[in-house]
Amino acid sequence: MAVYLQIEGLTKSYGDRLLFGDVTFGINEGDKIGIIARNGKGKTTLLRIIAGMEDRDSGSVVFRNGLRTGYLEQLPQFPQGLTVREYIHQIPRAAEDWNFEDRMRSQLTQFGITDLDAELCRMSGGQSKRVALARILLSEPDLLILDEPTNHLDIEIIEWLEAYLQRQRVTLLMVTHDRYFLDNVCNRIIEIDNAQIYTYAGNYDYFLLKKQEREENLTAELAKVKNLLRTELDWMRRQPQARGSKARYRIDNFHQLEEKSRVRLGEKDLTLQADRKTYIGSKIFEARSLSKSFGDKVILRDWSYDFARFDKVGIVGPNGVGKSTFIKLLMGRLKPDSGSVDVGTTVRWGYYSQEGIAFDEGKKVIDAVSEIADDITLETGMSVSAMQWLTRFLFDPKDQQKYISTLSGGEKRRLYLATVLMRRPNFLVLDEPTNDLDITTLAVLEQYLIDFKGCVIIVSHDRFFLDRIVSHIFVMEGNGSVRDFPGDYSTYRHCVQERRKELKAAEAAADKTEKTPRKEAAPRVRKITFRERKELEALEEELSALEEEKSSLESEMSSGEMAVDVIVAAGRRMEEIIARLQTVETRLLELYDLPE
Repeated sequence: MAVYLQIEGLTKSYGDRLLFGDVTFGINEGDKIGIIARNGKGKTTLLRIIAGMEDRDSGSVVFRNGLRTGYLEQLPQFPQGLTVREYIHQIPRAAEDWNFEDRMRSQLTQFGITDLDAELCRMSGGQSKRVALARILLSEPDLLILDEPTNHLDIEIIEWLEAYLQRQRVTLLMVTHDRYFLDNVCNRIIEIDNAQIYTYAGNYDYFLLKKQEREENLTAELAKVKNLLRTELDWMRRQPQARGSKARYRIDNFHQLEEKSRVRLGEKDLTLQADRKTYIGSKIFEARSLSKSFGDKVILRDWSYDFARFDKVGIVGPNGVGKSTFIKLLMGRLKPDSGSVDVGTTVRWGYYSQEGIAFDEGKKVIDAVSEIADDITLETGMSVSAMQWLTRFLFDPKDQQKYISTLSGGEKRRLYLATVLMRRPNFLVLDEPTNDLDITTLAVLEQYLIDFKGCVIIVSHDRFFLDRIVSHIFVMEGNGSVRDFPGDYSTYRHCVQERRKELKAAEAAADKTEKTPRKEAAPRVRKITFRERKELEALEEELSALEEEKSSLESEMSSGEMAVDVIVAAGRRMEEIIARLQTVETRLLELYDLPE
């Protein structure tokens, strides 16, 4: 197997802050590697060093001779006036590449880009990133280096890219927080933790298993070290007269143990706890016959819905269909063309927008929060200071004194999240909350939302995030149509794929029929029977019970208080619940389609 890239002793610091030290690893042909780390811990910096866009303090990065690489930046930048066509045509290619124009148009159309004369600097972040990704794929490099490739892409394109990378014999090094993407594409995971790297020969699921084992082993080892340290410390204190040459080894041993005891099990965890006593009245939100258009573009057409307590809704649809506009209509930030919105008096909005917040880059982190409130009331009724609140969001006292301009994209997003949740909302509206957040932060935010006793609306392209949180989905299908689907995203996607298979099969069968088939009487529409109606009611009750049991099990399994054998049994039960949920949801969909 050919070695594409070898990294030896790579070290990088910013001032006194060490990102990673003495890092060594190689990339072989066919490797598909995902890099995982907390925000601000060096993921993007590592990619930029490998791509030759940033200097290293020490170490070497050696590529195989003649290796062609393609690097996708997290936020691509383009010069003024450069068009899509001009940018794509910058790709070095052989003269005999006669079908390049066709391939270019096909790839760009796949990504929803049709105007080749559009200026890149005038495009949205999502559009320009899709153009940059299309160019890299068209260049057909030996090694793909991708920094957050799924950010700003809609789910359809993410699934296309995922399938493309799965089937292509491509070598890949990427940073992404999309856990389904990591699990389905990668065959190696590299974790940056405490300025070191750990390599796992498997996908994301395998990484989670082995990381847990590593931390359990390290915990046990540290417990032994600390017990020995106590013994040695006792000896050091009691035997000052014994510190001659004969006891030198005991003194050296003490200092070695003291150094080992300082090893950390990773960074401090983000600590969010949902208010389990959040109050929201019985009347929450009623939308009646909402319609909204911009010229010929219809966003919403005669849409009505009543939000109930604990509603957790995901909104999905292709880019440009109007998802962000939809939620701004619901919150009253945009006026509808017709229809009405009636919001309950107890509703306290918490809005996390896709655009983020315009922080003053010249201010310190602590000032950004203390300007909103010096004290924050917790779910327990206690108050904490702005400094204590920021500590919950992984900003230690030293980080709180940093200027916002020095924060990474993920750290700014975490700060934004802190400013939204500090107001203790009971109706959260989150527009693409997963962009730029690291996996650990996402996992904690997910648990917060699972426990949250208010209402939640989420616009997201993160399938894992949606599956964990939402109980039903608004599918924006275009031209003002919004479909309410009961179930999580994966169930919806499975049903869509099955429906497409049925349509293809029907088309194939139609092709085999005679050109002038004999006319048959129209089939009689079968209505739902009494027995089926009873079955539907029973299944709805079972679905609710299964979802409640699933949520309870998830909380217990993530508490860290369960014994190993209990966790194993809980895991088996979780598999049974998920399998039964899929069966119940599929049958419910069949029954819902039967007319009354």
